[in-house]
Amino acid sequence: MTKAMILAAGQGTRVRPLTKHTPKPMVPILGKPVMEYLVEHLARHGVKQIMVNVAFMHWKIENYFGAGNRWGVELGYSYEGVREQGEVVCKPVGSAGGMRKIQDFGGFFDETFIVICGDAVIDLDITAAVAEHKAKGAIASVVTLDVPREQTKNYGIVVADADGRVTSFQEKPKPEEAKSTLASTGIYIFEPAVLDLIPPGVEFDIGSQLFPLLVEKGLPFYAQSRPFNWIDIGRVTDYWAVTQQVMAGGVAQMDIPGREVRPQVWVGLNTSVDWDQVQIEGPVYIGANVRIEAGARVVGPTWIGHGSHLRANSVVDRSVLIEHTRIGEGMTVREMIISPQYCVDRHGQTSYVGDEVTPLRWGDARA
Repeated sequence: MTKAMILAAGQGTRVRPLTKHTPKPMVPILGKPVMEYLVEHLARHGVKQIMVNVAFMHWKIENYFGAGNRWGVELGYSYEGVREQGEVVCKPVGSAGGMRKIQDFGGFFDETFIVICGDAVIDLDITAAVAEHKAKGAIASVVTLDVPREQTKNYGIVVADADGRVTSFQEKPKPEEAKSTLASTGIYIFEPAVLDLIPPGVEFDIGSQLFPLLVEKGLPFYAQSRPFNWIDIGRVTDYWAVTQQVMAGGVAQMDIPGREVRPQVWVGLNTSVDWDQVQIEGPVYIGANVRIEAGARVVGPTWIGHGSHLRANSVVDRSVLIEHTRIGEGMTVREMIISPQYCVDRHGQTSYVGDEVTPLRWGDARA
């Protein structure tokens, strides 16, 4: 049995507007929050005790996951905030600071434990990763993946010797300054002794502060490089790419819900679709209570959230429709994430309902 912590206290500012009213771990993929996939994956590998540090809109995470009974795990929450002028205000204490806060409160970390960022989908063999960590006698391990050099600016970069021992760590270096192309995936394995290196009661980060400290002290800190799918939602553009990959079947254990009524076309309950008068090219998911009028065309990979409405002769091409989105008659939505309030193209450009600069007309299907 290995314990775990899911990092879920950040505001997800780089993923706005997706996180304007939703904490980042609750952003849905195939109708389920990102964090739910992590909880399920941890449970599959026998990790049944999980602490979650929370701050921004913490109640949405806590209300959805509760004590973890549905997934056969125990979940606990560590709120990071302060009282200012009579109000409770969220104030994250950093990824490492969050670990130390949990430990100081109740001593949760009393054996080897895993820390995972709550904004990515993974299919890592956790059992094998923990076994390698223990076999090397590591006090800390970071799971890495090789990335193209031009992408090093988006990640914490790990430099390791031939045995995998970490010699230095760079936080989002420019491509020309990167000493390696091994990116930290935000998956860490620690021994409880590492917590003694984290100062109590202050903001402290794993990548930029704890890792350099481990290297400086010459402690057994190793990088693991193993093949697995890692879908990181670090930016809005990543969310579109993630959905495309998942809908195309690129990630194990992420099955499209609903009934497959045609090859690569899945539907939820009580849909209203004029099947003889619409064109649908999979993979496409049509959620419950979705209405698609005659003349509409849907090209996959596309996810249409429940309660949405595609008016006559509209086109939805390789896109994500958040629940209750209405697409106007004759409108074309191509490579977009679109909700009742906003739309974001695959490059991150955002428009809001009522903007005069966009020709697209869409809205709330409930109105």
